[in-house]
Amino acid sequence: MRDSAGMRWTALLLLALAMFCAYIFMDILSPIKDLMQETRGWDSSSFGRMQGSEVFLNVFAFFLIFAGIILDKMGVRFTMLLSAGVMLIGACIKWYAVSESFIGSSMEAWFNNHLNWGAPFGQEWLDVLPFAEGMPASAKLAASGFMIFGCGCEMAGITVSRGIVKWFKGREMAMAMGSEMALARLGVATCMIFSPYFAHLGENVSVSRSVAFGVVLMCIALIMSIVYFFLDKKLDAQTGEAEEKDDPFKISDIGQILKSSGFWLVALLCVLYYSAIFPFQKYATNMLQCNLTLTTPSPDSFWASNTVTMIQYALSLLVAATGFASNFQKKASARHTLLGISIVALITYCYMGYMCQSAGSIFAVFPLLAVLITPILGSYVDHKGKAASMLILGSLLLIGCHLTFAFILPMFKDSAIGGVTIAYITILVLGASFSLVPASLWPSVPKLVDAKIIGSAYALIFWIQNIGLWLFPTLYGKMLDATNPQGTAATELDHTIPLIMFAGLGLAALILGLVLKIVDKKKGLGLEKPNIM
Repeated sequence: MRDSAGMRWTALLLLALAMFCAYIFMDILSPIKDLMQETRGWDSSSFGRMQGSEVFLNVFAFFLIFAGIILDKMGVRFTMLLSAGVMLIGACIKWYAVSESFIGSSMEAWFNNHLNWGAPFGQEWLDVLPFAEGMPASAKLAASGFMIFGCGCEMAGITVSRGIVKWFKGREMAMAMGSEMALARLGVATCMIFSPYFAHLGENVSVSRSVAFGVVLMCIALIMSIVYFFLDKKLDAQTGEAEEKDDPFKISDIGQILKSSGFWLVALLCVLYYSAIFPFQKYATNMLQCNLTLTTPSPDSFWASNTVTMIQYALSLLVAATGFASNFQKKASARHTLLGISIVALITYCYMGYMCQSAGSIFAVFPLLAVLITPILGSYVDHKGKAASMLILGSLLLIGCHLTFAFILPMFKDSAIGGVTIAYITILVLGASFSLVPASLWPSVPKLVDAKIIGSAYALIFWIQNIGLWLFPTLYGKMLDATNPQGTAATELDHTIPLIMFAGLGLAALILGLVLKIVDKKKGLGLEKPNIM
């Protein structure tokens, strides 16, 4: 079966679809932050605590480490099923939390009276925990469910990587991993387009419909995992091989890893960079709502119809598919044709997003350019090198984008076309910078630590990264509440200070990137050298 390209790519599709669904649910409430404030009373601090709760157990209960141990002991099949089941349970809890059934229930009363955590050591600035006094009960229960979902999602992430290695070892593994990442990132666009769509579907606005859509997708992810289970089991029965197992994470490995200055630089670069991207996704739609003048089309207009949503989504898939496929065409004519189709589809999508006056549709272009250029950048690092230089470039773009959102975009609030144009360009550039880091950072880790502890090094980096993914969504929400008068409308918030915080993370990443380049030159780490000699 592994020798059959069709079977290999079928296995990849099953794994990638499961992660695609997980990525959608991960940000299912991000495009409707304003509706959460209006219909459920979630202020920005409550929203931020809920969003940051996703990785809380991974960080403080070390579930990320346990997930690696489970994967090592039980193998890909069991762990994939377990992760899908855990994600579904967490998704159902989160759905119940925002549903009408929760309002007035005994569980709502319990959550109102409990989990009213105070600031650690009485210090307000340390108050970034997932629960706090004054949080709506629905936000507390949603955070609880999101914690469970986050455990399953992180487990699924490492399991999918292992599954791809199993099916593609010695074959087109890099292309397979790039394809899986590209499809998963399309989940961001799907979420931004369809979450507001389902919330506004019908006569009454309902945030629970959006989360219910995510729950259905998690059911599909479970089905994909079950189908993969039997496919993978058949492969093992055919080959007579036991499931491949990596060395488990060992506490004794930590000392050896932490002695590497190069490892620390890469790990800190990772947490700084990703902390300025993933938490931003959770607030990006609301930031656009607050900095653009968007006029809802008439309900009778074509631009307010369900047909437009479907056409936009089809266009986003066309942009991604043709752009990604253009990288693998040997004939220049075929490559240019696919690239041309991708560009035309992207321009058409942007025009439709403007006409629909939807902040979610505008931000949905974020992953599209990344899908197009990730294979290009990965190939460049493989054959030309310059990984450290690409990290520096990515940091510069990150700083420029967040400063543009903070200071330039608000200047064009009165210009309908100008503001949307600047927003589109900045979002696309941010997506491009997002591609620079995976293409250059992750392949650099094997150059910094011994091959025997590479798995432990990655696990430690993921754990450090999760700290940022927990902390900064919470900080963003607290900053929004602190810098805006109480009672400010959800679409009139000033996002300047949190965006400056993200630009500061980019600046710190830039400094570390420059230091990494100096260390690489002095110690000969080989970061600027190609992976393929």
